[in-house]
Amino acid sequence: MNMDIVLGLQWGDEGKGKFIDLISEDYDITARFNGGANAGHSIERHGKRITLKSLPSGIFMKGVQNVIGTGTVLDPVSLRREILNLKEFDGTIEPENNLIISAKAHLVLPTHKLLDIFMEDNPDYTPIGTTRNGIAQAYSNKILRQNLRVGDIDAPDFKSRIERILNRDYSVLAGGDTVLPPWEEISREFFEAIEFLKKFTRTETELFLNTALLTGKKILAEGSQAAMLDIDHGTYPYVTSSSTTASGACSGLGISPKKVGEIFGIAKAYCTRVGNGMFPTEIFDELGEEIRNKGHEFGSNTGRPRRIGWLDLPALRYAIMINGVTQVILTKADILSGMKSVAVCTHYALEDGSMATISGTLPENGLPVLKQMKGWEGDITAIDDASNLPEELKTFLSFLNDELGVPITYLSTGPGRNEILKLNRK
Repeated sequence: MNMDIVLGLQWGDEGKGKFIDLISEDYDITARFNGGANAGHSIERHGKRITLKSLPSGIFMKGVQNVIGTGTVLDPVSLRREILNLKEFDGTIEPENNLIISAKAHLVLPTHKLLDIFMEDNPDYTPIGTTRNGIAQAYSNKILRQNLRVGDIDAPDFKSRIERILNRDYSVLAGGDTVLPPWEEISREFFEAIEFLKKFTRTETELFLNTALLTGKKILAEGSQAAMLDIDHGTYPYVTSSSTTASGACSGLGISPKKVGEIFGIAKAYCTRVGNGMFPTEIFDELGEEIRNKGHEFGSNTGRPRRIGWLDLPALRYAIMINGVTQVILTKADILSGMKSVAVCTHYALEDGSMATISGTLPENGLPVLKQMKGWEGDITAIDDASNLPEELKTFLSFLNDELGVPITYLSTGPGRNEILKLNRK
């Protein structure tokens, strides 16, 4: 059996959670391979919506095992809060029975968040527009080899080692103008969350996952954030702190690339971005505000308004290329319903010609060239047969299929869990 991968192809918020929730019942295991509580996957259940931050989106499926992999960073306080919220949302879910956490996943400490805030607000550092959840600090201390991992919580000297790190970080922060909460308060909350964490299975998840593959189990690897936010291949420095690509799934879970099957890439019919960084197709007039409000384009984790832009095909081709995407899932086409025309960036005009694909950087003086296409009318959320889609939307999809060279196999027609169409694969 192979491991399939789901990841975002733009700057996040493409609707990965909905698609994973849709297909996860076909898998035995869903596994998060990167990131932490800095991104949220929104899922609708029974007319209610919940945002998962660290938990895999397969947590709702009976009989599906969920894994938080080695490539993630785990905030015990945030995870405890998330699980308690989940149980309140649906009392039938028992994460203690279907969640396994990598013993090698690194911990996010309370002072990591404070250091994140300090760097975002300090003029001596470049403001990135982070969620201030301490993710970058945890990853940086991982690289510096100064951090502790989930498996360390059972060590007899764990508490003293953590207290030494917290005291060290407090000393650094005390030298600035940061308003610090009482050390005793954050320490108590953290250690309470650690005791809560001990309820869950913690193991060498790479061994668990590879053994599962050998015994015929199907794994779905779930990415956080998106390709254009990748630490290496994204729009640096305005990126996340982990590998968000398909190769990141292999390293984050400890699974060979030879065992990868389908790579599902999620993209919106337009683009959004939260925080700073290049966004060449951004819409600045009232149309952007209209799409933002109609599409409820506010961060699922932070509530921050998302920047709105037209679909960027050069960037999308780049994301498809570096990930080896085999199927594209298109979301939010319903938000563009009722517009007389929609635009798509086909290439960038340069002084010496044009380019079809951009990487994580845009050449100086590169201007997006937009192709205007006829919009589609009507509410598409109730359509349950692709043949009944508006002709203009069919033309839009056909154009994208030709331009991307990868089939669009699913079309999300609305926010509901079942408002998604399976399309014929070209």
